[in-house]
Amino acid sequence: MLLDEPRLPQDFVSAARAAGMRPDPDAPDLALFHSRRPAAAAGLLTRNHFPGAPILLARERLAAGHLRTVVVNARFSNVATGPGGLQDAREMAELAARETGVSPEEVLVGSTGIIGRRLPMDRIRRGIQGMGEALASDVWPAARAILTTDTHPKVVSARVDGAILTAVGKGAGMVSPNLATMLVYLFTDAAVPAPDLDRMLRSAAARSFQVLSIDTDTSTSDMVVALANGAAGDVSGDSFQAALDAVCLRMAELVARDGEGATKLLRVQVSGAVDRGEGGRIARSVADSPLVKTMAYGADPNVGRLLMAVGKCVSCRVVPERVRITLQGVEGIRNGVPVDFPEARVRELLGGDPVDVRIDLGVGSSEGMALGCDLTEGYVEENAAYASS
Repeated sequence: MLLDEPRLPQDFVSAARAAGMRPDPDAPDLALFHSRRPAAAAGLLTRNHFPGAPILLARERLAAGHLRTVVVNARFSNVATGPGGLQDAREMAELAARETGVSPEEVLVGSTGIIGRRLPMDRIRRGIQGMGEALASDVWPAARAILTTDTHPKVVSARVDGAILTAVGKGAGMVSPNLATMLVYLFTDAAVPAPDLDRMLRSAAARSFQVLSIDTDTSTSDMVVALANGAAGDVSGDSFQAALDAVCLRMAELVARDGEGATKLLRVQVSGAVDRGEGGRIARSVADSPLVKTMAYGADPNVGRLLMAVGKCVSCRVVPERVRITLQGVEGIRNGVPVDFPEARVRELLGGDPVDVRIDLGVGSSEGMALGCDLTEGYVEENAAYASS
């Protein structure tokens, strides 16, 4: 289902431009995505109490259920910038609308970067000018332009009957559920009405972006937005949901693997929980634990840390003598106590990627999952001077 070579669906195009907002003035920092035909739209936005101006604007635009253009800048998040910041976001939409020949109300704005600084609108105006003429089918330049501390661009595509579904995303730090943990834009040429697109996107996000956490910090700029222009016609609803689930999960894993300073993906699967809510909370407790994350980084098979992370969920139903935990497929905890296991072998397995933790609580029939990454010196180095880099 997933394509080896990601690409934009039919009648979607993109462009990138270096507007001089990055330390390297030649590095691209503006991206433009456009549908050549009307598109249904749906999205999930951050619930942080300090939403950026693009989030405020997106609340208006997504309510209409249709969009055609997405313009994104890197380096400055346009957060905590007051009425002037919202005016800047509206102007960005107007500039992009002129380039793509659509109404400003059909343009979504995304911004990512440092909080509390106004956008350098003079550079953005110059940068956006002429981008409409550069629109093409190659997705990679635009995917690179939206990055901040990411180490590589992230694009995932899947085939859905006769249609294509593609996700373009970024995210490496300040990533935690509530939603959407990053900037992700999904484009499809399948014909999917906005209400159905919204429902299916929420379902896919619940099993991917909503279980992802790099550092427990929910960004002020998070958005996951999908556009469906119908160029390829109708597809099976079940097929589209399956493709959307797969694309969102792969994108979430790519983001986790590329967490700031990260060297490996951390996957935690909980079974035997009283209900799905408790299963999810316990899984996230383990994935978010700094001690578990450093255990993964150091390839240290310290299963006691896993017990600690489960046990600190004091509001959840946990019966110690029923808990079983495996680490990299090797049983380390049985009936709530450590068992003898080949420590050297597990240490060797922990040196790989991903790190898989499976926890059976034995008190119910529900499951939960969390995605995360290890914690390294690189995370501290990256964030200790983020605003001044």
